[in-house]
Amino acid sequence: MNTLKISELEPHALWSNFYSLTRIPRPSGKKDEISKFLLDFGKSLNLETLQDKVGNVLIRKPATAGMEDRQTVVLQAHMDMVPQKNNDVDHDFLRDPIDAYIDGEWVTARGTTLGADNGIGIAAAMAVLQAKDIVHPAIEMFITVDEETGMDGAFGLQKNWLKGDILLNLDSEDEGEIFIGCAGGIDANISWEFKSVPVDTNTVALKIEVSGLENGQKVGIQGGHSGLDINLGRANANKLLFRILKEAVKNHKARLASVEGGNMRNAIPREAFAVITIPKGKRQDIENLVKKFEDMFNEEYNLTDNQIVILMSEVELPKNIIPEQIQDDFINAITVCPNGVFRMIPSIPNKVETSMNLAIIEANADKIEVKCLLRSSVESKKKELASKVESLFNLAGAKVEFDGSYSGWNPNPDSAILKTMKQTYLNKFGKEAKVEVVHAGLECGIIGAVEPHLDMISFGPTIRYPHSPSEKVNIKSVGLFWEFLVAVLENTPKK
Repeated sequence: MNTLKISELEPHALWSNFYSLTRIPRPSGKKDEISKFLLDFGKSLNLETLQDKVGNVLIRKPATAGMEDRQTVVLQAHMDMVPQKNNDVDHDFLRDPIDAYIDGEWVTARGTTLGADNGIGIAAAMAVLQAKDIVHPAIEMFITVDEETGMDGAFGLQKNWLKGDILLNLDSEDEGEIFIGCAGGIDANISWEFKSVPVDTNTVALKIEVSGLENGQKVGIQGGHSGLDINLGRANANKLLFRILKEAVKNHKARLASVEGGNMRNAIPREAFAVITIPKGKRQDIENLVKKFEDMFNEEYNLTDNQIVILMSEVELPKNIIPEQIQDDFINAITVCPNGVFRMIPSIPNKVETSMNLAIIEANADKIEVKCLLRSSVESKKKELASKVESLFNLAGAKVEFDGSYSGWNPNPDSAILKTMKQTYLNKFGKEAKVEVVHAGLECGIIGAVEPHLDMISFGPTIRYPHSPSEKVNIKSVGLFWEFLVAVLENTPKK
């Protein structure tokens, strides 16, 4: 058994900072405690420490002796984390610290997301500000709020608040890769409004749960990041549930009372629940249907997900249900709704260009709401996909609205800091770093729109399964990431 503590790992300052961050509840939307922690940190070092009106934190550190003629570097990360947990874990993300531990070559958490996305980036930037033994230009540590739920901090950035020339985004998840571009995105918000109808009292109510636990064992859908993991072919709990609902309604006279599936736009849904009503005496038919789909799903997703379990239980009969026509339009629309990869990048092998995550479904006898995240590195393809979604749901009688649109980050192959970083990596590790674009919404695109002069790069250590309870960060890669960051700062281009 490994008795080493996370705070004792090397590089010590980085890991100690990261452990401190795991003690602070910081899901998206809860920024007060983490903001205060960062503000107190900057002030404790007697550094210029600022906070803007949306909650972003900026800490400035002067250049070390002899580096005053180098370009100022912005070390950028985000303070929030995605709150996801397994069903059997009693954890309150608003109050409880993350139960992180060392598991062989990795640091992970017990049954919850770890927050290495983007806690490792914050911890590294903090370590640079603390360091007295590294050479660096003037530094700005810029930590944004609520990146995971809409990039509010990046959108709230005021022009000229940052004084830097180079921005190093510390929010990528593959050590040895340098990212120079990312996808843009847009949120789709779909809704139906209607008047509920009374339930037939000659029926019984059943709750159907996709995923969950069986005999205390972890089972179900893997989930994951809706950008980075969208090409892995994993199941989407919402899509699975509606395959069941479609047949239950079509062949077994089921009526729909409520649905709850997914809870984050940028996380592939791991769980989905529905309450249906069926004529008395039809329970065995639904049990057989659930068993049929459970076997089918496990055959379809045996290489991508854990054992999928579909649970069924009788619940209290609701007073009202969704009108039949609305129910049918809703189920048909979700059944055909795009989900997953829409198009690959023709010029770059195995890279996703355009995708969609059918993320959140909340329905009851009074209102239906569906929330999706559409991504693309090509603005016109993002608009095409949005048009398809709008057309589909309009035909189904729904209201469709789009918001939170942000542009992608266009690669600059002639970037001065890119050339520096490629050479630095080669000199440091004896091999070339991979130059990549990422199918995720990095803040670089939004920040670059406010400050187009910034020369930007994104990089980080190896993190696996972000946005899911399987999230973990490779310990060795964190050390390599730190060594690379220090070397890059030492070799920053002159002004």
